[in-house]
Amino acid sequence: MKKLIAILVVFVGFSITTQAQNKMMKKDVKTVSLEQTKGEFTQKSITLSPGTYVFEIANTGVGHDVGFVLAPKGKTDAANHIKNAYVTEVVKNNTSGHSKEVTLKKGEYVYFCPLNPTPQYTLVVK
Repeated sequence: MKKLIAILVVFVGFSITTQAQNKMMKKDVKTVSLEQTKGEFTQKSITLSPGTYVFEIANTGVGHDVGFVLAPKGKTDAANHIKNAYVTEVVKNNTSGHSKEVTLKKGEYVYFCPLNPTPQYTLVVK
């Protein structure tokens, strides 16, 4: 019985430690806020450090749903889109939406909205 109690104490302690570590890791996620207006993003380029990000997309008076695509520069076909960067659901007029967490490494990327549609803008991670 004492062994069973000792095992349970170790298991509960490990579980609490893992949960605390997961919460600490979440603090390292940064938010990048972007705004779309009719036919464009108001931020024409972005420079970031390597890390984990959530993209928050505001639809400011576009008049219809918008989205968000992030892809490596020169590889903008759907097969190369960074799927976690897609907004979790289309962003309705005059609301905001967000992506899942995206870990970016050094390099050049482009972002755009195929629904608005917008030009491709540069995102550099250095």
